[in-house]
Amino acid sequence: MFEFAWPWLFLLLPLPLFVRYFLPKAQQQASAIRIPNLHGLSDGHRDARARPFMWLLLWLCWLLLVIAVARPQWLGEPLPVRNEGREIMLAVDLSGSMEIADMTLDGRNVDRLEMVKAVLGDFIERRKGDRLGLILFADTAFLQTPITYDRNTVQQMLDESVLGLVGERTAIGDAIALAVKRFKGKQQTNRVLVLLTDGQNTAGNLSPEQALELAKAYDVRIYPIAVGAEEVVVDSVFGRRKVNPSRDLDVPLMQNLADETGGEYFRARSTEELERIYQLLDELEPVQGAEQQLRPRKALFFWPLAGALILLTLLSVMHYRPWRGEHG
Repeated sequence: MFEFAWPWLFLLLPLPLFVRYFLPKAQQQASAIRIPNLHGLSDGHRDARARPFMWLLLWLCWLLLVIAVARPQWLGEPLPVRNEGREIMLAVDLSGSMEIADMTLDGRNVDRLEMVKAVLGDFIERRKGDRLGLILFADTAFLQTPITYDRNTVQQMLDESVLGLVGERTAIGDAIALAVKRFKGKQQTNRVLVLLTDGQNTAGNLSPEQALELAKAYDVRIYPIAVGAEEVVVDSVFGRRKVNPSRDLDVPLMQNLADETGGEYFRARSTEELERIYQLLDELEPVQGAEQQLRPRKALFFWPLAGALILLTLLSVMHYRPWRGEHG
């Protein structure tokens, strides 16, 4: 769409008439040096038939100059512009205990990691407008996906994760510290870490307490989610009996991580509970508002400006070289 940025400047169009008819004429003085000007348009040596055409060119030149200063521009189709939203880092436990098949998904028993992948995928899909990243941890923590708007890549990297990829133990402190490191230097964003684990800290270079101090220093909010059922029935030599597969879960640590950073601790004993937790996270950390739209602008002022310069050049040539020579 074509438009003028400053259309009110077209009020300048009658300015030459105002100057010509309302301001007093300057006194003519002889000068030792002749300065080029347009007063010669009315000189007697100028061909009478050329003057109307030259005045027309003058007015056209003025019109082009006014059009140029009014800033003509072309507006393109609206393009979405992302708001500055929150940054969410997802830290997923890949320790050996995540292979315990104490979860039910679509009527079948699955291990904890498979359940986390399935339910976390829906959460990732809903986070339009936010930047997501993925950390996988066991004996140590590593960045699988940097913080990005590309939710499909985050989902793909999560789907491709496998148990035993980085060991069998659980480095919760390293996972928190790595997330803080990736958040460091980011400005004007809500920094959120969703920590999914099923055990206690048994490995790593940093303790959870040390990592917690880093998270507090850089204003990172932690939402720990403890995954795993509290009761399953198993067969043994003494018959069927109930056991707690989550007996190693460090609940006080998870609770402290949430309380100290302003987050909230969740317990996911089933697929349904984990789904409700993600819905609650959507409420606690709502997705940013609808995307703004920006229409690209292409400046066009140089076209009328170039036309005005060409006309001025033509007028200058005509002013000193009349159509009909004096000896014609």
